[in-house]
Amino acid sequence: MPNPHTATQEGLETPNQDARIEVTRDVLPVHCPMPGSSLWNSHPQVFIPVEETGKAKCPYCGTEYILIDS
Repeated sequence: MPNPHTATQEGLETPNQDARIEVTRDVLPVHCPMPGSSLWNSHPQVFIPVEETGKAKCPYCGTEYILIDS
């Protein structure tokens, strides 16, 4: 039986569901998992240095973050 205190909540994204995420400069600094994700079943929050080279991967889940200029 699922724990009712950690069950999926409405309005939250599944953490690390995408292997590639495009971000813009207005959301810097970027961290994984992203805001709005359910954190109870994910890894610890870590900042991703995407502004250094334009792309970077999360050391925990491998999600690639790509900086796009808009």
